[in-house]
Amino acid sequence: MRNLTAPLALAAAMLAAAPVHAKPADTATAKKILIDSVAIPTVEGRGKVPELAAYYAGVLKAAGYGDADIEITPIGETATFAATLQGTTKAKPILLLGHMDVVAADPKDWTRDPFVPVEENGYIFGRGSEDNKFDVAMMVATMAQLKKDGFKPKRSIILLLSGDEETSMTTTRALAAKYKGAEFALNGDGGGGLIGEDGKAKYYGLQAGEKTYADYVLEVTNPGGHSSRPTGTNAIVQLANALAKVGAYRFAPQQNELTRVGMPIVAEQVGGDIGAALKAFAADPSDAKAIATIRADPEYVGQIGTTCVPTLVKGGHAENALPQRATANINCRIFPGVSIEAVRAELEKLIADPAVKVNPDPDATASDASPLRPDVVAAVTKAVHARFPGLPIIPSMSAGATDSLHFRAVGVPSYGVAGLFSKASDSFAHGLNERSPVAAIPGALEQWDSVLRDLSK
Repeated sequence: MRNLTAPLALAAAMLAAAPVHAKPADTATAKKILIDSVAIPTVEGRGKVPELAAYYAGVLKAAGYGDADIEITPIGETATFAATLQGTTKAKPILLLGHMDVVAADPKDWTRDPFVPVEENGYIFGRGSEDNKFDVAMMVATMAQLKKDGFKPKRSIILLLSGDEETSMTTTRALAAKYKGAEFALNGDGGGGLIGEDGKAKYYGLQAGEKTYADYVLEVTNPGGHSSRPTGTNAIVQLANALAKVGAYRFAPQQNELTRVGMPIVAEQVGGDIGAALKAFAADPSDAKAIATIRADPEYVGQIGTTCVPTLVKGGHAENALPQRATANINCRIFPGVSIEAVRAELEKLIADPAVKVNPDPDATASDASPLRPDVVAAVTKAVHARFPGLPIIPSMSAGATDSLHFRAVGVPSYGVAGLFSKASDSFAHGLNERSPVAAIPGALEQWDSVLRDLSK
């Protein structure tokens, strides 16, 4: 097993010695872009994503980008957006990822109209103000400022924004297919910093992997009949037996580069029994006591392997009839590098009943974790430490999925490097009264400016 920590630390130290770049984008400009973005209701069904894409195009053209540098491609009711800051060499480009769409929001449930942005008590309220329009606005503002500055990157920097990340990811797949030759991608919809309730920064998470989201439908069919004449088989009973096995099952523990490097750092932050277990597991993934402790904690159980849980059950068609069909949805979060088919086969073997069919979602996509590139780690470390000196940088793997999933699947290493630092109590992404702190804007702009200048050299 090679020692990753030492070379990563050395690379970070070397780059950190260089001066931090000045002149990030103007805070007022970035805030206006964020507020204007939230005001456009890019929820599924309203067809407003092209309008937001046109708005971003206008911002960048005002900064000096030409028509040839910007491409908006309609796809159904939504669209993709691409803006290129041309490099001086033929080196593979750097991609910036984000998404323009937001999840649905019912105004009746909100204190304020979710699509009328409001600045109040140091926050900007509105659907998408955190997910993902905050960092999209920071990236657009930074791309505009780099153009105004006359910055000439060696590698082209291409800002790619999808239009349906929150739903089908059709636009994400289209962008990944078109730009699969990139050097790597930096995603504003992953990673980010945590501020404690005391106002002090706790750590920064650099996301380099995501567990695969995959649903499997368990299906049992019987001829049925009258309930007064029960037979030796019953679809509901057969399904229930299968679900009991799935509910009790634990997939084999796993670790990868991210968990091996990141867990000891997390352990120092959380302390206690769970901290000791995380540290022990990172050193020895067969440690039974550590595994048991981690599996008992919902916050960390997903970090040590694949998890599958039943989430929906349907069965029968009448109160006085034997069920002809019973189904259940099994939602799995698959450890990076494990195939969707391998999990299907493991579930089938576990259930051990040929009457129970295990049907995977045909649209599910798997991808492996991205390697911890020393140049990316160093650039992010330098930028974050300029904001918060000495703050722990934790390589992370998330249980959810972002656009990075599809870029990793086509071979583009992708890293969640959001500029947003916020308290856990301020995070309402996908929830009511979503908001982002205005105070986070200047530091996020400085971070994006520093990272892009360093990595595009």
